[in-house]
Amino acid sequence: MKNFQYGKPASLEQAAAFLGPGDPNVFVMGGGTDLLGEIKEGLVEPAVVIDLKAVPGLAYIKKDKDGVAIGALTTIADLAEDPGIQKDYRVLHEAAAVVASPQLRNVGTVGGNLCQRPRCWYYRDARIVCNKKGGVKCYAEKGRNKYHAVFAGGLCWAVYPSDLAPALIALDAKAVILSAKGERTVPLAEFYMPPIVNVRKENVLNGQEIVKEVRVPQAKANEKSAYLKFIERGSWDFAVVSAAVKAVLSGTTIENIRIVCGGVAPVPWRMTKAEEALKGRKATEAAARQAAKSALKDASPLAENGYKIELLETIIARAVGSLGK
Repeated sequence: MKNFQYGKPASLEQAAAFLGPGDPNVFVMGGGTDLLGEIKEGLVEPAVVIDLKAVPGLAYIKKDKDGVAIGALTTIADLAEDPGIQKDYRVLHEAAAVVASPQLRNVGTVGGNLCQRPRCWYYRDARIVCNKKGGVKCYAEKGRNKYHAVFAGGLCWAVYPSDLAPALIALDAKAVILSAKGERTVPLAEFYMPPIVNVRKENVLNGQEIVKEVRVPQAKANEKSAYLKFIERGSWDFAVVSAAVKAVLSGTTIENIRIVCGGVAPVPWRMTKAEEALKGRKATEAAARQAAKSALKDASPLAENGYKIELLETIIARAVGSLGK
């Protein structure tokens, strides 16, 4: 590990000023659970690390008539334990409750979870220069790809690892992004960048910006949601596949539904064909399995990860089926 300077801004304005020049060697840190790992692994060599934890007023969960605002430095533990989140946004509570381990949830932040880097073992190996690190190939495509993408691969088959992102996208959340020039708001569904757009990045932050907060619309009275995640190990782990679902129901009939999956693509993945097939149908496992099976015909599994197709079908079926109970 090379030495680096450590900055502790006293305000959001000061943090934005640090990033103003757009120096690629300046890195922002929230909880540090991902960035410090990348530094130790030799994947990045920052000249300066800006610790946002020193900035006051970025950890909050505030409810108003429009919904709820969640500060970027809110810990995942606080998000999971918040009574309002548990009551109105079941999918977000369930996603936050299964992130990593209790120790990491006490340190990791909402903003950090949304902005983390892929967990692909080729990307995480400092000796391998893959497409994402400026190379000319994705080593997973013809290599060991048990945990890799079944949708939207090509230049990079790494999957996006966040649990919170699928849940928040299912809830139509927006990210408030801050820079020295001011603020902009981006739907979280448009926050993530597929490899075909830019294989070196995962999101739309331009190097001079930070995520300030996430805004979630007011939940409707007839709205239900759920999050399910399959992990390989019995202890904490990243999702092999996951599904966040939110539906507006009339009784047990689906009026509208959003299904966002994790562990299956380089970005959180909308199952739009399954959504369309489920409108007007009962929220049952059988209906959801049928819709998912049809939508999964578009998948392109690699040599070792075809099992994800059946697994995702089951996870979607169970998540949707839970809404009708």
